[in-house]
Amino acid sequence: MTTPNTGEETFISHLVELRNRLVKAAIGVVLVVAALMFWPGPAQIYDFIAQPMINSLPVGSKMIATGVTSPFLVPMKVTIVLGIIIALPWVLYQMWAFVAPGLYMHEKRLVAPLVISSSLLFMAGVAFCYFFVFGRVFHFIAQFSPTSIAVTPDIENYLDFVMSMCLAFGATFEVPVVVVILVRTGLVTVAKLKEIRPYAIVGAFVIAAVVTPPDAMSMFSLAIPMWLLFELGLLVAPMFVKMSTAPEEKQS
Repeated sequence: MTTPNTGEETFISHLVELRNRLVKAAIGVVLVVAALMFWPGPAQIYDFIAQPMINSLPVGSKMIATGVTSPFLVPMKVTIVLGIIIALPWVLYQMWAFVAPGLYMHEKRLVAPLVISSSLLFMAGVAFCYFFVFGRVFHFIAQFSPTSIAVTPDIENYLDFVMSMCLAFGATFEVPVVVVILVRTGLVTVAKLKEIRPYAIVGAFVIAAVVTPPDAMSMFSLAIPMWLLFELGLLVAPMFVKMSTAPEEKQS
């Protein structure tokens, strides 16, 4: 029979382990950010992020900074965010290392692929947004700019736009993971999801219309991948349903 002291010691040991994992995750992020500060540097990183916008501006045009400290703070913010994204696999591994000892083997076989795939899908969403969407969207918007207007975007407003768009695409690229979790937990079946496919497609376009700029190019750039990722989730979900769910001993 477990005594109160034993239970308290176990709780404290879990807190200590959680603290250690959080510290390791934070150290990993700090090291990545420090490396990015050294090379290529905050200025070069921001220039890379701003390249899709610069390419859509008239030749010789540049972005502007309206704040006194913006030329310093904005590139630093970009570097920190990029460092967190790059260090995301390490952070997720620390989370996994903390919860794994309390999971059964069949739970590990489910959680590990979902953790890995969710991080990869998020990064894929961010990359898709930067390399495919931004250039087309900015060029599309620039075509509608009157010749009497000098387009000189502010670097801080541009960063806010880029971060919100990358977050939206990264989050929506998690659709297959959401489908797998819904099916695997028994909340809905693959057959039912196939029945509501038309509503899912309409929902993808509604979400895209809400989170993207008010132009058709941005909406289609997000809605179509969401639909395809939903179809991908329907394809892979049965694989997780077939995974063994027999009770097993927890691994220490």
